[in-house]
Amino acid sequence: MKLEKVTSEKGRRYHDACGAAHGLDLVGDRWALLVMRELMLGPRRFGDLRRDLCGVSANVLTQRLEGLEASGLVHKRKLAPPASVQVYEATEWGLEIEPVFMVLGRWAARSPGHDPTLPLSAVSLMLSFKTMFDPGLAGGGRMTLGFALGEDRMVVRVADGRLEAWRGEAEDTDVVVTATPPLVAAAVYGKVPLRALVGLALEGDAAVFERFVGFFHLPPKAEVTS
Repeated sequence: MKLEKVTSEKGRRYHDACGAAHGLDLVGDRWALLVMRELMLGPRRFGDLRRDLCGVSANVLTQRLEGLEASGLVHKRKLAPPASVQVYEATEWGLEIEPVFMVLGRWAARSPGHDPTLPLSAVSLMLSFKTMFDPGLAGGGRMTLGFALGEDRMVVRVADGRLEAWRGEAEDTDVVVTATPPLVAAAVYGKVPLRALVGLALEGDAAVFERFVGFFHLPPKAEVTS
C-alpha cells in the first residue's frame, strides 16, 4: 500500500463543502493567516515579513507564500527603481479577508488567556485600531496621527466617525508618535499614563494623542467555567 504524505496539498484539505472549511483550506495552515495579516496595509519584502512574524522560519515562510500565491490570495512583483526589490502583496480578493481579522480579534480579546505582553507588529497595532475604534467615543473628532514604529511608518486618520489606517510617511499630521507597538498599545488599551511610558515620544499636539487614546476600549473578558 502506498502511503500519502500528510503534508501534501490533498492531505491538508478538509474535503468539506462548507465555505468556512474551504476558507481553512486556503489559510488554515500555521502562519498562513498571519502572513495575510501582515499584507493588509500594503506590500512587504520577505525580510520584513520574517521580522514581524516572530518564530517563523525562512523555509516555512517561503512555503506559506507559495501556497497563498497558488491560491490567488497573494502575488509577488518587483518594485520600480530605485528600490528594485521583490515584494509580496495581497490580491484584491486577498484583501477582502480583512474583516475576518477584525471579528476574530475582537472575539479573541475576550479570552482570559490573552497575553498582551507578547510581541506585536505595527500592522497588528493598526488593525487593532480599526477593530476596537468606538465611533461613539470619537464623536465629531477629526485628527491625523503619524506613527513611527521602528522601521514602519503608519498614518491614522479619524473623521466623520470613521478610522482609516495605512502605511506611509506622515504628512500634515496633528501629532507624530514614536514608540514600539507594545508601548502604543499600553497607552491605548492599557490606559497607562504617557508620562510612565519611557520610550514613547510625541511631536506635535500631545493633546490630540491623549484624546485619541480615549476612542478605544477592550471588550469585557468572557466568563469561563471549568
